[in-house]
Amino acid sequence: MPKEICEVTHVNEQAVMKVQQQMPDLSGVAKFLKALSDETRLKIAYALTVEDALCVCDVATIIGSSVATASHHLRYLKDNSLAKSHRKGKQMYYSLADEHVYQIVTIAYEHAKEGIDDDNSAN
Repeated sequence: MPKEICEVTHVNEQAVMKVQQQMPDLSGVAKFLKALSDETRLKIAYALTVEDALCVCDVATIIGSSVATASHHLRYLKDNSLAKSHRKGKQMYYSLADEHVYQIVTIAYEHAKEGIDDDNSAN
């Protein structure tokens, strides 16, 4: 198997300089993606693409956890600007923070599914 590295060192200084000058601070994006990198939180976010709002009890049932665990994950999503909450009587409901979160979760799922479908069709 060939190595996936350059065989010679040659830096395209113009391209490197252009990218470095346009590189924004991506720490917020990294934090956002880290919040979704946990499979349980990703399941919760995906569930909120299917249903606009779910109460903590619903989420606990969906992910097969205690209400306390579901609440912890939902709070983490909210603290990282992926979800928002509102109270209805004695229940707390959560929904995705905005359309961007919806799109990222659904696009990520579609991308992963394409990779799985491509792997299956190669066999």
